Order: sequence, then C-alpha cells, then structure tokens
Amino acid sequence: MIRSDVLIESGFAYFKSAPLRFYRPLVWLARGGKPALKAGLAESTNVDVTVLPYDPQVIDWLKEERQAGRELVLATATHERYARAIADHLGLFDQTFATADGVNLSSHRKREKLVAEFGEKNFDYAGNSHDDVAVWQSAARAYVVNPSSGVERAARKIGNVESVIESRPPMLKTLSKSLRLHQWLKNLLIFVPLLAAHKLDRPELVIAALLAFVAFGLCASSVYLLNDLLDLEDDRHHPTKRKRPFASGALPLTWGIALFPVLLACAFALTALFLPLRFGAVLVGYYVLTLAYSMYLKRQVMVDVVVLAMLYTIRIVAGSAAIGAHLTFWLLAFSMFIFLSLALVKRYAELHSMQARGLVKTRGRGYVLSDLPLISSLGTASGYLSVLVLAMYIQDGNTAKLYRHAQVIWLACPLLLYWVSRTWIIAHRGLMHDDPIVFAARDRVSLAVVALCCLVFWAAI
Repeated sequence: MIRSDVLIESGFAYFKSAPLRFYRPLVWLARGGKPALKAGLAESTNVDVTVLPYDPQVIDWLKEERQAGRELVLATATHERYARAIADHLGLFDQTFATADGVNLSSHRKREKLVAEFGEKNFDYAGNSHDDVAVWQSAARAYVVNPSSGVERAARKIGNVESVIESRPPMLKTLSKSLRLHQWLKNLLIFVPLLAAHKLDRPELVIAALLAFVAFGLCASSVYLLNDLLDLEDDRHHPTKRKRPFASGALPLTWGIALFPVLLACAFALTALFLPLRFGAVLVGYYVLTLAYSMYLKRQVMVDVVVLAMLYTIRIVAGSAAIGAHLTFWLLAFSMFIFLSLALVKRYAELHSMQARGLVKTRGRGYVLSDLPLISSLGTASGYLSVLVLAMYIQDGNTAKLYRHAQVIWLACPLLLYWVSRTWIIAHRGLMHDDPIVFAARDRVSLAVVALCCLVFWAAI
C-alpha cells in the first residue's frame, strides 16, 4: 500500500533530528528487539503520513473493494501509532492491527492474529514480503503486490494466488536517476587546473584527472543517496523534489542504504590505489562538509550558499591535488565568487517558486519571502565580482608567462558579464526550474558562451 518502509523512514527521521544520539536505537533493539525499536522510534519521531508515497493503483483497488461492501483491515508490522495515523488519513479501514505492547505483528504472529479474529481461510490477504508467506498459508486468497525477490514464487507454491499487482517503474532508469548521474557535470571542474596549467599534453596527468573525476563522481553519488534518505519528508513537500526516487517510492529505501556505503568505499578504494594522498584528503574534506551540509548547515541562512560555493570550489582543489598542480589565488577567488552567485540563484529560484505557491517560508531552510530582493542583490554582486577577478587576472605578471596574447582574454569579460546577467534575469522571471549548472548544460546560449570563452583563451595562448 505504501512504496516505502515506515520503520526505515522513522529511523532516518530520528537520525536527522538527533545525530548525536544515534546509538539509542541500537540500545532499544538490544533490550527489547524490534518491538522496542519501533516503539522508541515512534515516540521520538513525527513522520508526516499524509505525504507518504501511497501506491495509487493499490489505493484505487482498495476503494473499489470497499465500495463493493468488503470489510477492510489494516494488518501491519508498523508500530500502532503510525498504523492508526495512516488508517485515519486514508479512511478506508474498519479495523487496524499493528505492532504494540511488545509484540511485533509480522509473519506467524500476524497470521495468528488474523486467524483468531476471522478464522482459518476466512480472509484474503495482500502483501509483498517473505514475512507474508506465512499469512498467505492461512488466507483464502492471496494478493501479491510488487513482491520482493522470490516472494511470488513462494506464494504460488501455496496455490491460492488470486492476482499479482505490479506498479513499479523500470528499476535501472530509476536507479540512474537516484545516483544523479547528470550532476556529474559539476565534476568537470576537476579538469580546470589541468587546463589552466596548460598540461593537456601530459597523458599521465590527463589519466590522473580522469580517475579523480570518477572517484569524485562515486563519492558525490553516495552523498546524493544519503541526502535523499535524510530529506524524505522535506522532499515530499517540494513541488519537484517529491518526484525523486526515494521520496516518491519509486526506489526501495533499502537500495539506498545498501548503495551509499558501497559507492563511498569504491571512491576511496580508487583513490587509495591510483591517486595522491593529497587528493584523498580533499575527498574526505568534501564528504565531511557535504554530510554537515545535509545534516545541519543547509538550514542556516547564508551559511548554506557559502558552503555550496565551497563544495564547487573543492572540486577545483581536488583537480589540482590529483595532478600535483599549484592553485592560484585568482582561480580560487574567481571560483568562490561565481559559484556563490550560482548558489544564490538556486535559493532565489526556490523562493520565487514558493511565492508563486502562496507560501511565505521555505521548508527545511531558513529563508523567508521577504529575502528575495536581498538574495538578488547579493547574487548579482557576487557574479560581477567574479568578472572583476578575471579582469585583474589578465593584468597579473604570471599570466603573461602562460599566454602570449593575454590581452585577448579581455574578450571573455563581456561574455561572462552577459551570462551572469542573463542567468539572473531568467531566475527573476521564474524560469529557472533546475540547478543553475544543470540549466547551463542544457541551455544553448550558455553552451555558446562557454564555447566562445574557450575560443578566447585558445586565441590568447
């Protein structure tokens, strides 16, 4: 009925609200098993059941059965507090049986409860897991809904399967979306130090940069998975983020739990085997900062956008560490200002969308609607400062050593001024519906500006 797991949802909700007390669920589990764990989490969290990813196909089927005069019972291993809240929200069930009073209502215990209430073979049962096989053995008819691996085969051996309901989207496409492979575009910043140092003719450095790109991508995807698991409820209240695989229930939460540490391990294994220790240290710093951002910093006004700008800049630092290049003041300054501007574009777009929906405060953020003019001013100023840094870089003595015609780079300044201004106008008009980096990668004008800037720097060499 729900494309999720309330126990896991409440676990992540608890961890997000009390990360320093992460050990308490383990204590509950050790002292009283699953019933104690579920009771402790139910008392310590507030999962909004109104936005859980209910399966529309199953809900429509239940409504049809109820209209046909059937009695519906919600029998679940979910803790009683959440089970009753779900039943009250849906308004479909005549009775609710759930985990309570130290009894975990799953498998044989659920079967015993239903048999005691209705009698052997006097009820039909819908389920999806191996725990439900025991219940189907005492049911008149079995309805198998989006079954786990091997469940349908086990149910059919009993011989009472009435129907199988499959409503899950294609798994590979959904998994790709959850890893946010399109966000790997940001990791192209790793190649910036290689380009800035004019070392594309060094194959060993190009290979090192490519390996760094893959390692950073794996680490970033691991972070995205963990972030989406921690932000389930906030995402479900967002007009577009609610479509994310975990928030929408398109991908099981267990996949995220299994994948995020595997991807992280692969990223650091690749780093340990092929890349410098300095790059590994930068990757650790990126992961720690991103985790802090997901857990706490993104809810702090202005801290969040500064951290976002730092996370972009860290990619350039990582690229420098991978090839052993020296980081220049100009590159770091330009990066911080331009990416602070883009981070503010992102927040401005969110507030603009919120205004269109009649809201006054962002959920999970510290911004209010009246911040719009200030964010616009700060963002445009930061973007123009990045152009000033580029102009000053042209006059630097070391620049003349890298470029025979350094003055040609001046042509990049009006191009960048145009792009920053245009980006902010698009955001002001409410047309920025994506991350500005992703938007730029899909926008023909932005791609043309990038191509022209590359041509300018090539002509200056």
